[in-house]
Amino acid sequence: MKIAFAGLGVMGAPMARHLIEAGHDVTGFNRTVSKAEAWAAATGGKAAATVAEAARGVDLFILCVGNDDDVRAVVTEALPYLSEAAVIVDHTTTSAKVAREMAELANGQGRSFIDAPVSGGQAGAENGQLSVMAGGDTAALTRVEPVLKAYSKAIKHMGPAGSGQLTKMVNQIAIAGVVQGLAEAVHFAQVAGLNTDAAYEAVSKGAAQSWQMDNRWKTAAKGEFDFGFAVDWMRKDLGLVLDEARTNGARLSLTALVDQFYAEVQAMGGHRWDTSSLAARLQPRD
Repeated sequence: MKIAFAGLGVMGAPMARHLIEAGHDVTGFNRTVSKAEAWAAATGGKAAATVAEAARGVDLFILCVGNDDDVRAVVTEALPYLSEAAVIVDHTTTSAKVAREMAELANGQGRSFIDAPVSGGQAGAENGQLSVMAGGDTAALTRVEPVLKAYSKAIKHMGPAGSGQLTKMVNQIAIAGVVQGLAEAVHFAQVAGLNTDAAYEAVSKGAAQSWQMDNRWKTAAKGEFDFGFAVDWMRKDLGLVLDEARTNGARLSLTALVDQFYAEVQAMGGHRWDTSSLAARLQPRD
């Protein structure tokens, strides 16, 4: 399939690479053109200097950019240049509102828009093991699902436009609570004078087990927080969650509290630390 991929960051670059390895014709775009050129040189893909150049005549336009405004800008620029009946798949984590807006805009021009945020982080992108939560037209998703499997282990259609983004919000709510619990558990073990490795072995095979525990307990106990999804991005995501909750009436007291804890981590200089850095704010400070 002829594909364009906009946004060649830590997630997008390996995802686009997997598409090339699966045999697709992929043109990459990044706002920093040199990054797209370096990606193309490393993968055998092509680099475009503009969104319009990347989008010209493609059947599938994929993006993984920063926020709502970035999605609006990229989709609006790309739409006139796509092939007829092309599908746009957006892997950015955004508001459900912008997903619905872009779906309506695309449909009005004879194209389809799928909001398809992902979970699995940088490691999932590198290893082709992402989980995709999709909203939008069923037929359009069916057309492109075999392509998306190049970097996905699971793709779940959740309903109409915006449903993928709402599901990603569920994901982030669950992660926020689990990581705060993990941070407090590590902190308690340390204050209680336990060997944290032994504590992990004791509790990680029972009801307390989680992905976060298996992958972040030992590094959090060592004060190491350079393992992927950054606090700045988590706060962006939780901001989307809390905005949506104000609209739909969901009661998210724990999520709101953890968001403020992440603000404390930012104030400590942890903007780029990973999400397990909630443990850092519990440590004694000079």
